[in-house]
Amino acid sequence: MTIDKSLKVRRGGVSSRSVLTRVERISQLKENGRWSEGDSPLGLPKVRVKKLVLKKKKKKAKDEDGDDKAE
Repeated sequence: MTIDKSLKVRRGGVSSRSVLTRVERISQLKENGRWSEGDSPLGLPKVRVKKLVLKKKKKKAKDEDGDDKAE
């Protein structure tokens, strides 16, 4: 059986996660200089997750004839 169109995931189905794995948190702490090799991986400090905001595309302006200006 196929999946109905209304149930399919749109735009690739990839969304940003709000929770990082332990390995991802440690790598971000290393980049920020808040982690050294001897530290315990348990009880890690919080790490802010940056959200990607997609900007909306601007509509192309049209001439009086209905042609695009780019042409």
